[in-house]
Amino acid sequence: MHYKLTLQYDGTNYLGWQVQPQGRTIQGVLESAVAKLFGMPARVTAAGRTDAGVHALGQVACLHVDKVMAVADVQRALNALTPPDIAITDAAVVADDFDPRRHARRRSYCYRIWTPRWRSPFWHRFTWHLWAPLDVAAMNQAAALVLGEHDFTSFRAVDCDAATAVRRIFRSEFSAKAEQLTYTVEATAFLRHMVRNLVGTLVEVGRGERSVEEFRALLALRDRTRAGATAPAQGLCLVSVAYDLG
Repeated sequence: MHYKLTLQYDGTNYLGWQVQPQGRTIQGVLESAVAKLFGMPARVTAAGRTDAGVHALGQVACLHVDKVMAVADVQRALNALTPPDIAITDAAVVADDFDPRRHARRRSYCYRIWTPRWRSPFWHRFTWHLWAPLDVAAMNQAAALVLGEHDFTSFRAVDCDAATAVRRIFRSEFSAKAEQLTYTVEATAFLRHMVRNLVGTLVEVGRGERSVEEFRALLALRDRTRAGATAPAQGLCLVSVAYDLG
C-alpha cells in the first residue's frame, strides 16, 4: 500500500527532515515508527526537505509497505509511536506512483518575526525576535518584486545543487497582527535557504539599509554575496503543499 501522510512538527530539536549519519531527524523518527508499526523498514519521502530548526504545519510525506492497514489505524498508530512534537494530521491511500515532491504543484511557507522588545517564552521557538523599527510598506513593495518567474540565484544557498535557480512565485507579502510580522510566500518550488535569504534581505529594506530599487537590482544581479544574511531557521514554517490528484 502507498500511504500519503500529512503532518505537523516542531523542528526545534531536529536536524531537519532528511536522515543524517548522526543526529535526530524528522524522517529518521518517522521511519523508526513505521518499522515498528509494520514490522519492516520503509522509506518515508517528503514534499519539502526542511532544514534544521524549521517547522511544518502541512508537510506531506509518503511511504510504501507490502501490508494493508486501514488509514485511520495508520494515523492513530503512528501518532502513538512518535514524540509529541510530531503529529500525523491525516492519512490516505494514494496511487503507487505518487511522489510527494515531484507531484507537488505549489508550496506555501510563512516566516514569523516577533516585534516587541521583550521576548516571548511561548513564541521564541517559532519566531525571529527582531525589535528594530521596520518599514512594512517598503518591505511589501520589495516583496512584490519577486512575484512571477525569476532567477533566484541571489537568494539560493551557496551549496544549493538545484539544476536551475528559476522559480515562479504566486504570493509574496507581509502582514502585521498584534506582536507578529508574518511573511507569506507561495511558489511552485523553492531553492535551499531561498525563503530565509529573502526574509533576511527584505528585513534590510525594512530597516532602511537597502532601498526597494536596490532590492530590484539585486534580483537581477544573480549574486548571493550581494544579498542579506540568512534569517534564523526557527521563524520558518512549511504551511501547505498543493497537488492535482484528479
